[in-house]
Amino acid sequence: MSVRQSLLAILDQGPCYGYQLRAEFDRRTGSTWPLNVGQIYNTLDRLERDGLVAKGDVDDQGHVYWQITDAGSAEVRAWLTSPVERNQGTRDELAIKLAVAATLPGVDVGDVIQTQRLASLSQLQELNRAKYAGANPDGPEELAWSLVVDSMIFAAEAEVRWLDHTEQRLAMHPGHAMALELSTERPKRGRPAAVREARA
Repeated sequence: MSVRQSLLAILDQGPCYGYQLRAEFDRRTGSTWPLNVGQIYNTLDRLERDGLVAKGDVDDQGHVYWQITDAGSAEVRAWLTSPVERNQGTRDELAIKLAVAATLPGVDVGDVIQTQRLASLSQLQELNRAKYAGANPDGPEELAWSLVVDSMIFAAEAEVRWLDHTEQRLAMHPGHAMALELSTERPKRGRPAAVREARA
């Protein structure tokens, strides 16, 4: 999730100081992605370095107001009008964990799946029980919060479905057929050869 672009998009609405930016980010994401003030200021420093924001006025309390530049506004428009790119390769920790566990001799991957399923179902139950704690249950902050929570619910449901699918796939293979002993082939030094794409 891009904190950088989100902060820029908020600044595109008008100048803000650091704590104000954090509060606005919380309002717009339902406080589901907590940011600390240090992270805000580090991001602002990088945005200033890149010419996307500039320091503006200082108020009586010493708050420095940051304002967006034309280049920053252009970046916000580009961000809002382009899709989120998903990574081509998998970096999903759970997928890697199960892939490795399924090939380790002596590991009961069914237990690994069941442990994860219980955790995923527990998270799903918590998300489904979550209630908006803001002052206005019909306002824009509640809508922003519910959009983020809905996304988390759908992701948790998808994870449980994927675990069920993985368990069914592994049930079709006897454990000894999946186990990989350490290879006796010694790899050559240097980078591994590129894996060819599977052809349909």
